[in-house]
Order: sequence, then structure tokens, then C-alpha cells
Amino acid sequence: MKLILTLLQQMSVFLVIAYLFTKSPAFRPLTSESLQPRHKLILYFVFSAFSIMGTYFGMPVQDAIANTRAIGAVLAGLIGGPLLGTAVGLTGGLHRYTLGGFTAFSCGVSTTLEGFIGGMFFLYLTRQGSDRDIFNPKVAFAATFVAEAAQMLIILALARPFSEALALVEVIAAPMILANSVGAALFISIMRDQKQMYDKFGAIFSSRAFQVAEKTLEIMGRGFNRETATEIAQVIHQETGVGAVAITDREKILAFTGHGADHHLPGSPVGSSLTAQAIQENRVIFADGIHQPFTCSLARGCPLGSSLVVPIRIDNEVIGTIKLYERKNKLFLNINRTLGEGIANLLSDQLLRYRYEEQKNLLVTSELKLIQAQVNPHFLFNALNTIIAIIAEDAERARDLLLHLSNFFRKNLKRSGDLATLEEEMDHVNSYLTIEKARFEERLVFENEIDPALLQVRLPTFTLQPIIENAVKHGVSAIFGVGVIKVAAHRENDRIVICVEDNAGTYCQEIKNGGLGMNIVDKRIKNLYGQQYGVAVACEQDRSTRVQIIIPAAGDAP
Repeated sequence: MKLILTLLQQMSVFLVIAYLFTKSPAFRPLTSESLQPRHKLILYFVFSAFSIMGTYFGMPVQDAIANTRAIGAVLAGLIGGPLLGTAVGLTGGLHRYTLGGFTAFSCGVSTTLEGFIGGMFFLYLTRQGSDRDIFNPKVAFAATFVAEAAQMLIILALARPFSEALALVEVIAAPMILANSVGAALFISIMRDQKQMYDKFGAIFSSRAFQVAEKTLEIMGRGFNRETATEIAQVIHQETGVGAVAITDREKILAFTGHGADHHLPGSPVGSSLTAQAIQENRVIFADGIHQPFTCSLARGCPLGSSLVVPIRIDNEVIGTIKLYERKNKLFLNINRTLGEGIANLLSDQLLRYRYEEQKNLLVTSELKLIQAQVNPHFLFNALNTIIAIIAEDAERARDLLLHLSNFFRKNLKRSGDLATLEEEMDHVNSYLTIEKARFEERLVFENEIDPALLQVRLPTFTLQPIIENAVKHGVSAIFGVGVIKVAAHRENDRIVICVEDNAGTYCQEIKNGGLGMNIVDKRIKNLYGQQYGVAVACEQDRSTRVQIIIPAAGDAP
């Protein structure tokens, strides 16, 4: 009875150490799903220390030591696997061997085996997909019970004389098996509770961060200004529950919500030295009001007592700050500090994305204007020459051609949006082809095989005209016979395929190199709908060229 009470006292010391261990940075790796080699190295030293201390804290019994050494070895194997468990067991065993006694060798061997047994429990659980049971107190109790029972058998098998080994086991077996098993279960229970707390706070953090991201994504799409800053500050204030939230640019307050809103007025210059320091040094500044003082620069009676200032960056250039405050009678929670830094990084990424989208839209607009500029002079020159030649012979037809020319250029000027219906595109193309037919006469034949049900499909403006122009300019005009241009459209499951085909096949090389107009059409479709859509080209030399425009069926007009 005295022995078991002594071992339970040792176990109490271990539990205090276990509690302190879970509060230390060394415990953090255990909260992740897998351990890195450097984390296992840290755990090796930690659990080896536990094992060695278990020996030192032991109680001498018949030239041997009753101890709690097994807890460190078994738990090392249970948490880190056979290699870590065996390494810790071997270290604890060698240390025990150096202390001597008739059980020195058998205890050295058994401690190594105990670490290995813990590792076998780890392997079994991971292969069964029951990784979470590694931190189950019942599993720790069972693993240590088996390991300690094995130790008693090894002492009987290796220690000599056998009579003394048997007498020792009769005295220490029950107390050591019970104390070590209970101790390991309580040890792992403390670790499990702390791990669950980390997981809980991680879930809360992730949930809040997700809510902020979801609510601010659309807002940030409108840019970084006073209006959007006000909306974002309100979202952050609501999700974090801090005393107040401010957003600034480099010079003035853009938005403020919460306690102190009566004197932290939007539009006021940034007067805080903390904000100026964060902007100048491009780093997070935290004044907790205890170790680092915080004083409001605008009003003596300000209720705010602590402040976190996080720079908002684009391409590592500080464009402003997010500031989280807490009142004087309330501590600034670490989770809010981490969340504040995360939100600032999130907004920085969203602003960078907004800037990228803005630049991409400007590029697309420029490319669209380039298509128009490329088409108009060339087409206008040919059209006017054709009409001049027809005026003397057929004034009415020349008048009709001028109306088509007017319609063509009017649509060029007015179609500034991203999308148009297929019907609108065809109207634009028909004006173009009517003028080109007057130029080529019977050498140009146009066939329209578009399903009328698809005329309201929406696609990027100026999609068809550059491709039709390619067929005329590089196809029909390059052959001596009749040039046939056929436009068809049909639905294939969840996508629409618009096909422009000619019977020339004379410009395969240009298609392979990628003409400017063709590349821009392809790029615009991919930007709007995704990489699985765009322009596909097939060419048979001197026979045909087929250009397929592929867009999603969801592009139908409602």
C-alpha cells in the first residue's frame, strides 16, 4: 500500500509537468494532423526527460527501483510512432542500466520494449483510420497496462537470481502496472483537453475569418475608398466583437465604428503615432495598454485602452491600415489579435485581386478598341471603293450599301458592353457581308445554319466579326473559284458551339501562328467563362478552315 501511494505521488508530479508541457510551445506541434521530423526531435527530448525523471523519482525496492518511467516511453510511441517510442525507451533504458542493480539489464530492455509497444498501438490506430483515438485515455491506459505487464515478464526472464526477481515482481507488479497505466491515462487526458481547446479556437478563428471573407469579397470588388471602408469596418466590428474598428489610408481616417466614434471622425487626418509607425515601418504595431501604453491622440476621455494596427499592403506597398481597439476595462484577446492580422492580409489579397481585375478589364477594353481600329480603316477603304464603283450603275443599290455601312459603324461605336446576343452579332456580320458581297459578287456565298432557338445566346461582343473577316480576307479573296462561308450554331450538352467554316483552306499557317483578332476573341471568352471554353481551329490545306467558338450554354439570355 505504501508503494502504490508513493507511485501515485510521483504520478501527481508528472501530471503537473504534463499540464505545464501543454502550455508550452513544444506542445503546439501535437495540435496538427502530422508531426514533422523537427517536431519529433523536440518530443524525443521531452519524453526522454519524462522517462529519466520517472526513474529518479522512483522508490528503491529490493535492490531495484519502483518507478513511473514507462509513462514517457509508452506515450512517446503512442503519439509519435514506433521509431520515436523505441528511441525514447532506449534512452530511458540506458539511463536505468547505468544505475546498476540486479534488474538493470532487464529494465533497460523492458523500457525499450515499452516504447515500441506504444508505437505498435500508434500503427494499429493509424492503419484503422482511428487517429483521434491516439489521445483517448482508455487507449493510453491499455497500452501502458500491456507494456508494464510485458516489463514484469522480462524481469522474470532476464533478471538473476530468479528467486529475487520473482519476489520483486510480486511486490511491484500490481502497484507499477496500476500507477503507470492511470498516470498515462491522466497525462493523455490533459493533452487531449488542451488539444481540443486549440481545435475549438482554431474552428472559431476559421469561422470568423470565413464570415469576414464572404461578406467583404463583394465590397472590395468596388475598390478601396471611404464608402467601402465603412462597410468593411462594420463587418469586422460585428464579427470580432472588439471595442472599435478603424480603417485608414496613408493620410486620413476612412471609416470608424464602435466606442469613441464621437471623436474618431472619418476624413480626419491620421494623428496616431502608432499608425504612422505601422505605415512607415510596414509592420504590425500592438499597444496592449499594459506593457506598451496606448493613449488616444484625439480626446483625453477616450474609452479605448488598447490598439492593434495592421498595415494593408498591395505588392508590399502600404496603402492604409486596419485598427482594432478594446476598451480600457477589457483585455485584448489573442484570438482577436491574430484575427485582425489575418483580416488585413485577406483584404490585401482582395485589393490585389481587385487591382488585377481592373487592369485585366482595361486590357480587354484596349484590345477591343484595337480590333475596332484594325477593322475600320481597312474595311472602310474597300467599302467606299466598292460603293463608288456601283453608284454610276445602280444608285439604289449604292444607297442600300451605304445604309449597311452606316449600320456597321453605328454598331461598332455603340457596342461598348461585354456581351451581345448571337442575333445582334449576326446583324453586325450581315451588314459587313452585304458590303463584301457587293465587292466579290458571285464569288462570295454566305450560308446561315444557325438554330433560331439559339439567337438569344449571349457571347462577348465582336466575337464573330473578326473571324468572318478572316474568312473573307484570307480565304475567299485568295481563291479563284466561289468562296463559301457557312455559319452554324448548335448545342452540345452544357455548351454552345458556333462554327464558322470556309472552303478555301488557304490561311492555315496564319491560324497556327495565331492572328491578333483570333487571339483576342479566344482570350476574352476564356476570361469570361473559363479555360475550357474559347476558340478551336481546324484547317485542311486548300480545302477548308473551320473555326469553332465554344461558350457555356448558361450564356443564354434569361
